[in-house]
Amino acid sequence: MKHLLNTLFVTSEGAYLTLDGENVVVNQEKQNLGRFPLHMLSGIISFSYAGASPALMGACASRNIALSFCTPRGRFLARTCGESNGNVLLRRTQYRIADDPVQSCRVARSSIFGKVYNARWSIERTRRDHRLRISDEKLGAASDKLKALLPSILEETSMDSLRGLEGVGAVAYFGVLDEMILNSKTDFFFHERSRRPPLDRMNALLSFAYSLLAHDCSSALEAVGLDSYVGFLHRDRPGRASLALDLMEELRPCMADRFVLTLINNRVISASDFMVRESGAVLLTDDARRSFLKSWREKMQETITHPYLEEKLPWGLVPYMQSLLLARYLRGDLDAYPPFLWK
Repeated sequence: MKHLLNTLFVTSEGAYLTLDGENVVVNQEKQNLGRFPLHMLSGIISFSYAGASPALMGACASRNIALSFCTPRGRFLARTCGESNGNVLLRRTQYRIADDPVQSCRVARSSIFGKVYNARWSIERTRRDHRLRISDEKLGAASDKLKALLPSILEETSMDSLRGLEGVGAVAYFGVLDEMILNSKTDFFFHERSRRPPLDRMNALLSFAYSLLAHDCSSALEAVGLDSYVGFLHRDRPGRASLALDLMEELRPCMADRFVLTLINNRVISASDFMVRESGAVLLTDDARRSFLKSWREKMQETITHPYLEEKLPWGLVPYMQSLLLARYLRGDLDAYPPFLWK
């Protein structure tokens, strides 16, 4: 079992990361803000344009420590990696399947099944816990529509048709996401997905959560020997970690969307935690990002029972376990890839 080590989040915009012996040192304006032992870290995410020293990049690559760079507002930029030491036979199998539309669809439909299943379960959890505060009829109709899609997704053999079913499910799910926001409805609402830039507070939170989840998925896939840039559902595009995006699909509703709803509904985040730029972009303040990251770390430490393996593990290891299951499927040890089905 992989140990759930710490991820170092560097939120100071002018911070520059260097290597000192076996420690990563955070510097800003010639001042030492902190030093952290490398052996205690599984990943580093920097939200600073200043970057990191080549020595630190090399040290992270040789120790399999994921070092990722994002903009100060959370948009993913790049990730450093060293010489690939993954299983060459596993990666060759991955590439062959990615080039075969039929085999790619088999993996993709499992991911989409998990996405739709988890989206429906998120709706059902809101209906169960807050029936008196929601439009149960509206949420129930969306849940029924998602449930009806599941058999068709499992039987689909065409990638284009599968994407069409995913689109129908996304419309149903996002159509009631606003209903699951229970507090501060004037300040927090969801009308439609807006990305670059996010145009409201809810989209700003979703984008930030997706950036963190993408980093975790990329790191997990590389850790088990897979190429995070060659996907099955998301096709190849320069600079895009397509397989990480594939893995994210089934985890978005339960790990990212649900987390954001909890922050709002528990009043961890408020309207004053955002700033609005002249372009209309809505962004988290520095203090709000620190609060967000603190809550994210706490969430990743919470223990759940994996629905397929029936083992207890922290939320933070879910991407890693799904990566292991995907690798086992590609090796031929499993008849199908078992998606993470939240319970």
